Amino acid sequence: MESESSLLFLFLSLISLLILSAFFSGSETGMMAANKIKLKNLSKKPDRGAKRALILLKKPDLLLATILVGNNFANILASSIVTIIMLNYFGGNVLLGAVLLTSFILIFSEITPKTMAAVKPESFAIRSSLLLKILLYVLRPLIAVTNYISSKVLKIFNIDVKDAKDNDNLNTQELKTLLDESGDLIPKQYRGMLSSILGMEELVVEDIMTPTSEVIGIDIDLGYKKNKDVIESSEYTRLPVFKSSIDSELGTLHLKDSHDFLDKIESMKDVRSELSKTYFVSQSTALMKQLKEFQDNDKNMALVVDEYGEIQGLITIEDIFKEIAGKFGSDKIELEKEFTKLKDGSVLTDGNSKIRDLNNYLDWSISEENSKTINGLITEHLDQIPQANLCIEIKKYRFEILKIEDNSIARIKIKKINSKN
Repeated sequence: MESESSLLFLFLSLISLLILSAFFSGSETGMMAANKIKLKNLSKKPDRGAKRALILLKKPDLLLATILVGNNFANILASSIVTIIMLNYFGGNVLLGAVLLTSFILIFSEITPKTMAAVKPESFAIRSSLLLKILLYVLRPLIAVTNYISSKVLKIFNIDVKDAKDNDNLNTQELKTLLDESGDLIPKQYRGMLSSILGMEELVVEDIMTPTSEVIGIDIDLGYKKNKDVIESSEYTRLPVFKSSIDSELGTLHLKDSHDFLDKIESMKDVRSELSKTYFVSQSTALMKQLKEFQDNDKNMALVVDEYGEIQGLITIEDIFKEIAGKFGSDKIELEKEFTKLKDGSVLTDGNSKIRDLNNYLDWSISEENSKTINGLITEHLDQIPQANLCIEIKKYRFEILKIEDNSIARIKIKKINSKN
């Protein structure tokens, strides 16, 4: 009877140890696979388990040491109990006991709990955090010794445990990948907007400004009638005002003041009293910084200058918003007019077109590192202004100049070259 009681006690102890081993195995997978962003979100509700899990994850070396010490203790003690059982009750067949124990550990203490934890890592991490925290304090002396020895071994391989904290920080490209992989969790439209915002840190004012050749403004030398036509046909609420050329700017006209402004032009009076002071920005200003400056200075439009103070273009706060939200219907129609697609996959446009707009419209990757327009790209490649119709290849793209007017490309055909050619 005593023998049967001893055997029952050993079996119950073995089962308990296998359950404990399963707990440690699942906890290891759950803790290491848990999404820290989700845990941080849960901890705000508040969720004590999520907070405990985050605290434990701040010191992965201590956490892993606790789990591994507990897991190895459970497995080794289970192995000792099986050996005792086989020697005392099953004729000393230790090999059979080792095979059976290995099978049980693999199935019930390793594969099953780790699979469960991999499916719902945050849930497993939260539920196991309390016991792991207790064990961390109980086993601290032993863990301190093992970690000290382990750290010395890691130094041989030039590994610092503190580097694990850097893994939590995501750079811009990783955040973009996270957005792309979010699937239906974030609507496609919002993913595009968030991706655009992240990409704006790489953009400067020059990338999206309207060049001077395309700026719509008021030249007071043109007289009353022509300027009235410009104002009446304008889709903008503010227009730059200049004399002869935009380099001789006078100020900015808000269309609400256009009636008095036109009256002064008609009566040949000074118009400056109807204008607000022009706001200037540098073409190298980061786009996100410029958006904040627009807000801080309560401005909607600015003339863009280079390092020498010469006017290069114009930018509005709406231009920045379009960069974030994407092109609207009317803008897409304008792009379709600007870039004419041909059946052979090429596109017709003019030299003043922005490379960025072309890349976005056709999903191309023409370099815009040094030049923002097609004119600039061709001139840079040739090291001179093109004087005749010609065809050149720049990396994976063929540029065929069809028409030149006033030392500028008026018509050009661009085609992406097939890599097989």
